[in-house]
Amino acid sequence: MNKVAAEIIAGVIPHKMTRNRWRGILRYGLTNAARLMWSLKHDTSEPRYYLAVCAIAKNEGPYFKEWIEWHRSQGVEKFYIYDNESTDCTRQVLQPYIDSGLVEYTWFPGQRRQLAAYDDCFERHRLETRWLAVIDLDEFIVPVKDRSVAGFLRRMERFSAVEINWLVYGSGGAKTREPGGVMERFRRHSQPGHRLNTHVKSIVDPRRVFSMTGCHEAARLSGQAADSHGVPLTKGFRDRVPQQDVIRINHYAVKSYEEFLAKRARGRARVATLRDMNYFESYDLNDIAE
Repeated sequence: MNKVAAEIIAGVIPHKMTRNRWRGILRYGLTNAARLMWSLKHDTSEPRYYLAVCAIAKNEGPYFKEWIEWHRSQGVEKFYIYDNESTDCTRQVLQPYIDSGLVEYTWFPGQRRQLAAYDDCFERHRLETRWLAVIDLDEFIVPVKDRSVAGFLRRMERFSAVEINWLVYGSGGAKTREPGGVMERFRRHSQPGHRLNTHVKSIVDPRRVFSMTGCHEAARLSGQAADSHGVPLTKGFRDRVPQQDVIRINHYAVKSYEEFLAKRARGRARVATLRDMNYFESYDLNDIAE
């Protein structure tokens, strides 16, 4: 079923979480959904990896090494990277990781390809990993109460998806890009309860999820979704109080002003319009220093 029809049909469902779930199922297709449920019911294979990451990126080459090494230290064993027509050093930076088998690289051209990349990743790799984190290159998953992201997930295995809140980091007043990693350079962030931090990213069990309904939530095949406290979700993320005390996603949305302008010029993965300058003003939040 196409996206427009899925939106129309799902739109009559009053409960937000149920509506989002059915939006994803309908976009996936009822026939495809039935076929997937049947095949998973009869599958007895063991996943090769405990935790993998799926991401689509364009001209993010200078940021890949830090992002990969951070998540590797947190227990990520595989990265499924979709390259949306990069013209920078992305392939050269990734090549050693590709050669070692840590990264599976897919050239993925075209506009508004984010959800298509996620769909492809689920279809090709859902049996390979116990957990799949669906995040962007400006997002770093940071456990607070556990030694690693993998350690956190071992306490969440009864759930089919876990939604983790953002903590938005600002530019810290930086106008130009300076040497050093993103996590080192930007140490000021928003108030934890800021409305932007209600946004989440999902780590899912791909055997119990059809695909993503967008870039934040998953359409579940079975089981429950939970927040970072391990509480089953009954409200959509916009209607919940942000949680960053157990685990969070550091969201470096703007970095320096120079880097934001480069990000703006790259375009967006889901829509054809460019970010306007109000985006920088909205996300340049520097209320608290670490």
